[in-house]
Amino acid sequence: MKLKLTVLCRILSGVCMTALLSTSAAAQDSAEPGTLIAGARIFDGVRKELIDGQDVLIQDGLIAAIGEGLDVPEGTTIIDAGGRVMTPGLADMHAHLMLQMPFGVGFTSDREYWAYVASTVAEQYLMQGFTTVRELSGNSFSLKRAIDEGILKGPRVYPSGPMISQTSGHSDHRTDAQRPATLEFEPSVPMKYFHVAVADGRDEILKTVREVLRRRASQIKIAVGGGTGSYADPLDTTQYTADEIRAAVEAASDWNTYVTAHVYNSEGIIRAVENGVKSIEHGNLINEKALRLMKKHDVWLSPQVIVYTFHPAGFNDEMKARHDAAYEGIDQMFTMAKEIGFENIVFGTDIITSPAMIARANEEFTLRRKWFDNAEILRQATSKAGKLLALSGPRNPYPGKLGVIEEGAHADLLLIEGNPLEDISVMTQYEEKFDLIMKGGAIFKNTL
Repeated sequence: MKLKLTVLCRILSGVCMTALLSTSAAAQDSAEPGTLIAGARIFDGVRKELIDGQDVLIQDGLIAAIGEGLDVPEGTTIIDAGGRVMTPGLADMHAHLMLQMPFGVGFTSDREYWAYVASTVAEQYLMQGFTTVRELSGNSFSLKRAIDEGILKGPRVYPSGPMISQTSGHSDHRTDAQRPATLEFEPSVPMKYFHVAVADGRDEILKTVREVLRRRASQIKIAVGGGTGSYADPLDTTQYTADEIRAAVEAASDWNTYVTAHVYNSEGIIRAVENGVKSIEHGNLINEKALRLMKKHDVWLSPQVIVYTFHPAGFNDEMKARHDAAYEGIDQMFTMAKEIGFENIVFGTDIITSPAMIARANEEFTLRRKWFDNAEILRQATSKAGKLLALSGPRNPYPGKLGVIEEGAHADLLLIEGNPLEDISVMTQYEEKFDLIMKGGAIFKNTL
């Protein structure tokens, strides 16, 4: 027998009463019991206004129905949200699960230690409401598998595998204590463990990209400009020739996915976009010409703020100076984006070397208030993230819709005490305010 549910939240002797009424014929006999969340105010990932009076039915890991007075199978678990705000699960679109230790520790540790640290970081991300991360440099393939198989707790992982750069580029972490590549290539520890990769020329790039795709990367990341945390490449440098970038793009396109590129400066951005890159990571030193080119080609911008508010562990003075220069460019980048109507912006943190800083990752929400309203920031972490993730096409490890609350979407949901559309600082209070965390219909936190 199917039941028609109406939730009446009345406080009688401290007990919240649930009334079950008779069914309608609309319910299907084949429906399996799932979970129904009633009494929430819904931010669907898109609209600026909350949706009231709608219940959400979750079955088989998906949102099966949204509506009032839903018909649900007998045995359905009922969760009374009590007026809390429901949002889609959050996405960190520039994460590094595998790189959360100081350089000095990482460069002297074996791969097992790297993995143990990453497993705790993955669970921390999930407990902060991040049900999805795009891993943008790190050998996270086994970590993803362990999470997907339920061995470890963590978010959905869209792995890039190693970030690929040229010799002397952002992935070349060898020091002068190692042999020059022209004599005999001696990899750094991150290269040895496949967290980063170095490839030069069309043939090497094709081979490396194909190897990463063989490991089941959902997208490819290359570096086309200097970085703040690498040994030998200033921010103004442009890396990879047009033909080398095209080689990466061609190999990824043959597998029906896309390339994202690490770069701060405009010259590198323009070269990347002109040769088929679909997403730019960072972009802090971008000029108007480069940003307008990105808009013309429907390219995404994946920027971060919080990582530039501190110096990652192990940075020397030169790295710190580059990091500070990148921070100084953020205001111009976002201000220009608003002025020209560039809206393809997603949410990310890029935190490295510090699990303690991962615990502060949600501060990215409040840091963006200088340039964006609360709804814009929430969209960047939900529905817009979902659109960028979908560019991985058939390489998408989680086919279906993410970042929205609508029928057929993945049931990645949060229940929050407080309204982030009015006060986005509640997003930083995940321990106290995130009362329910659901990923794929499974509940990982419930304090209701």
